[in-house]
Amino acid sequence: MSSMRLGIIGMGNMGTDHAKKLTGGAVPEIVLTAVADKDEKRLEAARAYLPDTVAMFDGPEALMNSGLCDAVIVATPHYDHPTLAIQAFERGLHVMVEKPAGVYTKQVREMNEKAQESDVVFGMMFNQRTNPVYRKMHELVHSGELGAIKRVNWIITDWYRSQAYYDSGSWRATWAGEGGGVLINQCPHNIDLLQWICGMPSKVRAFCHNGKWHNIEVEDDVTAYLEFPNGATGVFITTTADLPGTNRFEITLERGKLICENDKLTLHKLSQSEREFCFETKEGFARPSVEVSVVETHGDNSQHMGVLSAFAKAVLHGSPLVAGGEEGIHSLTLSNAMHLSSWLEQTVELPIDEEAYLAELNKRAAASKFKTVEAQLFDTSGSFGS
Repeated sequence: MSSMRLGIIGMGNMGTDHAKKLTGGAVPEIVLTAVADKDEKRLEAARAYLPDTVAMFDGPEALMNSGLCDAVIVATPHYDHPTLAIQAFERGLHVMVEKPAGVYTKQVREMNEKAQESDVVFGMMFNQRTNPVYRKMHELVHSGELGAIKRVNWIITDWYRSQAYYDSGSWRATWAGEGGGVLINQCPHNIDLLQWICGMPSKVRAFCHNGKWHNIEVEDDVTAYLEFPNGATGVFITTTADLPGTNRFEITLERGKLICENDKLTLHKLSQSEREFCFETKEGFARPSVEVSVVETHGDNSQHMGVLSAFAKAVLHGSPLVAGGEEGIHSLTLSNAMHLSSWLEQTVELPIDEEAYLAELNKRAAASKFKTVEAQLFDTSGSFGS
């Protein structure tokens, strides 16, 4: 097999963006052969730019049963991600799941188990892992040359969304349709990077404000305090309402500090470990010297198409994925913990009580109100860089 035949399930904003880029030849190893959506208007819109060689189906099962695809991208509303992935596994199809992996960890755990039973390639669309700056942060932290992490701070508030965005679909920003707000929609990338680079926290105390800045029922403003197994602490702040927003990721370690901001990585490197210096110096106000430098990074920031290129190479040649599908549960565990902590108004330990989380989510979903709106598609260019 010289190329991989791909089907896209869900032709919303992300599915449309993928389809346009793939038919434009963005990934030579991939041939787009089919798309599916239950909304006839979305299929009609897709026909305007897709070649006649791309088959269209009014449901995911028809696409998966067509024999036209070796693999699928699941780009539907969040609750359906695990269900559709499992259906694809059962048909022997390779699967790429858009973020998030699902809405609650119990369903994602089942998806991971089914993937392990299947002889297929399973990937997660964590496109920010292709960013050379974040890859370099991962390398520096995991190399151990800067010592253990002491503190983590990430303020990520440049996910601005207008009310029109939230009004663009009946499922958006509802507990029953989307399963959450900024934590489940925009921030899976950032939460994935936080745990990928720094490891999983052991405790979380979060404050999630529902509809603080928009007419929505889910959270659009979050502040979370984190504790890590080694005693390190962290703060994670996000919203979809700040203009201008901020994206500043700081990691303080025993031998220095990393600051990621404005697509630049700065290293403040100490001449001696702070932990050693603290107890060796005889001077009350002394400090070790600090060398400040901008860290060089290498490689293309290939984002979604880079993830899909690696996915195709994994299917065709057994090459590594950018992110394995089973890794999606980690960031979801952390966002679930933030929700649960806020709902219960208390600190929660990880791993969380999955049944308690699901019970609390179901309470909110039962009271959720689907909106009656005309579904809209937006131009997504420039919206993935945060």
